[in-house]
Amino acid sequence: MGARLRDTYTKEIVPVLSKQFGYSNPMAVLKIEKITINIGLGEATQNAKLMDGAVSELGQITGQKPVVTKARKSIAAFKLREGMAIGTMVTLRGDRMYEFFDRLVNVALPRVRDFRGVSSKSFDGRGNYTLGIKDQLIFPEIDYSKVEKTKGMNISITTTARTDAEGVALLRGMGMPFRQ
Repeated sequence: MGARLRDTYTKEIVPVLSKQFGYSNPMAVLKIEKITINIGLGEATQNAKLMDGAVSELGQITGQKPVVTKARKSIAAFKLREGMAIGTMVTLRGDRMYEFFDRLVNVALPRVRDFRGVSSKSFDGRGNYTLGIKDQLIFPEIDYSKVEKTKGMNISITTTARTDAEGVALLRGMGMPFRQ
C-alpha cells in the first residue's frame, strides 16, 4: 500500500511539481521527509495505566514501536517529577511513512464526523504541516471495545519545502483534503 503512493508520487506528482516550481534537477523536487505522531498524556501522572494503552494504540496505528517521552523538568503545580513518562511518539520514514499517509488521507480523515477538509493554515512558514486529531478511533486498527479513554494526537508532516505554498502544493498533490 505504501508502495502505491510512492509510485503515484514519482510518476504523477514529481512532474507536476517540477513544472509548477521550475525544478530542473529531480532531486530538488519536494518530498515528505518524515511523519511524527505524538500523543501527550499529562493525565498519566495520576494514572500510569493510560500510558500502556497509548503506546499499544500508537503501535497498532503506525506498525512501529513508539518511544515513551519523559518529563525534562519537575513542575510542582502539575504534580510532575523529572523523568516521569508523560507521552509517546513515533517517527515514520520511507515505506511506513507513505503507507501511514495513505491510510490517514483515504481512510482515517474521511471517518471524522462533519469532516469538511483540513485547514491549510496549519503550516509553520517553512512548508511543514501539523494536524491535531481529537480521537484515535478514526483509525480502523483501533478496537473500540478495548479503548478506555479517547486520546488526541498531533501528526507533524516534515517536508523538504521551503515555503508554505510549496508545502500546500506537495500535500494537495499527495491527496491531502484541504478545505476550500
